[in-house]
Amino acid sequence: MFSKATLNFLDELAANNDRVWFEANKPRYEALVREPALDFIAAMEPELAKFAPHFRAEPRKMGGSLMRVFRDTRFSRDKTPYKTNIGIQFRHELGKDVHAPGFYLHIATDGCFFAAGCWHPEPDALGNIRDLIAADPKRWFKARDDRALTQHWELSGDRLSRPPRGYAADHPAIEDIKYKDFVILAPLSFAEATKPTLVKLASARFAAAAPLMKFLCSALNVAY
Repeated sequence: MFSKATLNFLDELAANNDRVWFEANKPRYEALVREPALDFIAAMEPELAKFAPHFRAEPRKMGGSLMRVFRDTRFSRDKTPYKTNIGIQFRHELGKDVHAPGFYLHIATDGCFFAAGCWHPEPDALGNIRDLIAADPKRWFKARDDRALTQHWELSGDRLSRPPRGYAADHPAIEDIKYKDFVILAPLSFAEATKPTLVKLASARFAAAAPLMKFLCSALNVAY
């Protein structure tokens, strides 16, 4: 699994973010980043099957649960070619990209965390989520405020300053309807991220996120 050496490598990559250095250190990347990540993903596959059977753990080098190390620099002023974090997403079986419902692990030297939900959902998906909250706020509040969920998770993401068009400003859930992301975050310490018990911890955290994930899947008309 991940180790202090993994974090040290990410620090070195941040300080030497260019193709020449990366190619020279690619064996270290494979040993310290990609292989532990793929091992983690493989170990999560039977765990997800227990509480989220429609979400996929795919331990592939490309196109699976491990997000690519290459940055998309086309529209960014920052032209450094590599990501200096490890991103792993277990997305819904019907999801095509990072905007689909999913569980997420983020490891970086400036902070680690778990996430779950829908990040930057497409307009139709966003509208469906907002519509279900508006139509059934009690159901939404029950999912959002579930005791096991709120013990570790907190609702996060970008939010509009005003109510979106078509939603009443005095709706009891209007502050949540304003969200552009429907994501919850849970902290993860460096010590926890580098222990052999990470799979057990991730499974427990993700399972506790089920109430919100079930709500989002219902809004998007996909099975949880």
